[in-house]
Amino acid sequence: MGRRKNTFAQKHQSMKTKIFSLITAFSFTLSVTAAPPAEEGKSIFAARCAACHNVNKVLVGPALAGVDTRHSIEWIVNFVHSSQTVIKSGDTSAVALFNKFNHVQMPNHPDLSEGQIKNVVEYIKSEAKAGGEKAPFAKPYSARPNYTPLSSANYGFFLSYFALVGLLICVLLFAVQLKQYERQVAGEE
Repeated sequence: MGRRKNTFAQKHQSMKTKIFSLITAFSFTLSVTAAPPAEEGKSIFAARCAACHNVNKVLVGPALAGVDTRHSIEWIVNFVHSSQTVIKSGDTSAVALFNKFNHVQMPNHPDLSEGQIKNVVEYIKSEAKAGGEKAPFAKPYSARPNYTPLSSANYGFFLSYFALVGLLICVLLFAVQLKQYERQVAGEE
């Protein structure tokens, strides 16, 4: 009987160890896979802001590079939550922006938390440092760093190419000759 209790205790301890290992691995995975602030800000910017704003270009709204140096983070949060409230409060900067951009009202985003708005600002700062807008297509040297364009020094390629074209011509000529031979045989019968 004492041996059975010992086996049960060992199994119970083994189960505790496995559960602890799983919880540790799961929490580590969550901490590793949590998006950095600029990445979360990028996705929010793409979904909520990019239709009217660009980091370095004026669109429907102002270019946002340097917004953190022009305004405090509290001002930015308040403006994003309710731009019209800030404008109606008489804030000179908000009124000037509203007038400069033809009285176009920015949509309110009260559902965004202060942390999410700070992440968008972090994304804007990272894009402004990176030089702004990227090309809409990948450059060949960055997409394929070992890519070299075709040149006359590629003898193997050209030799293979012309051999293949020559073989294709021979096959076509053979097919034509075979068809003519079949017609001759059919005409003799």
